[in-house]
Amino acid sequence: MSVFFHIGRYSLFVRQIFDKPEKHGIFARLFLRDVESLGLKSIGIVAIISVFMGAVITWQTSLNIFSPLIPRFTVGLVARDSIILEFSSTIVCLILAGRVGSNIASEIGTMRVTEQIDALDIMGINSVNYLVLPKVLACVFIFPFLVVMSMGIGLLGGWLAGLLTGLVPSDDFIYGIQYIFNPFYVVYSLIKSVIFAFIISTVSAYWGYFSSGGALEVGVASTKAVVVSSIQILLFNLLITQLLLT
Repeated sequence: MSVFFHIGRYSLFVRQIFDKPEKHGIFARLFLRDVESLGLKSIGIVAIISVFMGAVITWQTSLNIFSPLIPRFTVGLVARDSIILEFSSTIVCLILAGRVGSNIASEIGTMRVTEQIDALDIMGINSVNYLVLPKVLACVFIFPFLVVMSMGIGLLGGWLAGLLTGLVPSDDFIYGIQYIFNPFYVVYSLIKSVIFAFIISTVSAYWGYFSSGGALEVGVASTKAVVVSSIQILLFNLLITQLLLT
């Protein structure tokens, strides 16, 4: 019963998010603040993960190709498709679920337990719309940028790994990246990034908004936000792949 209760309450919560903002100037200021705190400050961790991710994929692929009949540019091809189709869209968003999701849940949860949200409600402000809508739109706006950046840095990391280790010649790796490239793969990853951004922001805000008690309960809400967001990302990743790539 608790699962259906949360699904119903989450649906009503999402409906409240998309009410018309009361003051567009305040909304724009909150949106820009959230773009910086949730998106731009995540660039560092995304870059570090991506460069090592690309390097490991290239290294492992090249070490597992034993047959001399398989051309070396296959390493670049495998690295490109792995990074674009799955790692930069799904794995990076799972990492962002931990960083961004816990940030949103803890911020809103702290406002709940310190009665700041109650004060907004007493003043007649739609607290869900005021607090959550800027974060949702900021995530939807900035996540595709982070995913595209991850693709580029991941391929760069793979190229550097092949070059520095001598496992894959530079020309072969670059040729593999270009070989039979399907632009729809990038579109597919961007679609996933937008959906995952919506899931992370709304689910995390939901658990933070309905937290109660004190600091311990805010921590519990942050943990639930990350866990539930991650499970939903994996579930929707499977559904989107079935819909768009089969």
